[in-house]
Amino acid sequence: MQRHKLRTAVTLCAAAALAAVAPASTSAGASSPTPDPDPVLVDCFFDPQVRPDDFILACGDGNNRLVDLRWSSWGPAVAEARGVDLVNDCRPYCAVGKFHAYPVTVKLDRPEPWEKDPDQDHYTRMRLVYTDDKPAQADKEETFKLWD
Repeated sequence: MQRHKLRTAVTLCAAAALAAVAPASTSAGASSPTPDPDPVLVDCFFDPQVRPDDFILACGDGNNRLVDLRWSSWGPAVAEARGVDLVNDCRPYCAVGKFHAYPVTVKLDRPEPWEKDPDQDHYTRMRLVYTDDKPAQADKEETFKLWD
């Protein structure tokens, strides 16, 4: 009789352990909704980024990049950050130019389906607002269309 109680106890424990890790079944035709992921920021290598610390704006030569990005929000419609825009002055030419740092706020918006992964939205517009000095060739506010 002891052996039967022990075997029953072991069987019940095993069944409970399996039930704890097994996914809950759903009835036929019903599916659990999964929330759409927030949009991504597509980088120069066409990789999706979420809340990146840095981001290259000049993909061809790297002479303009955002660094030290601190994201205050990242949502389905808008993402916002503060950081620094590092811009090469390219004087007398870019290979020997100096990088200058400009504090900036960054706003991403206008999410659309990403060509590489249509189930994933990506931000299509970036707005930079220089909060102090700005590059000589830039306006106080600059808006860029982002690549797909």
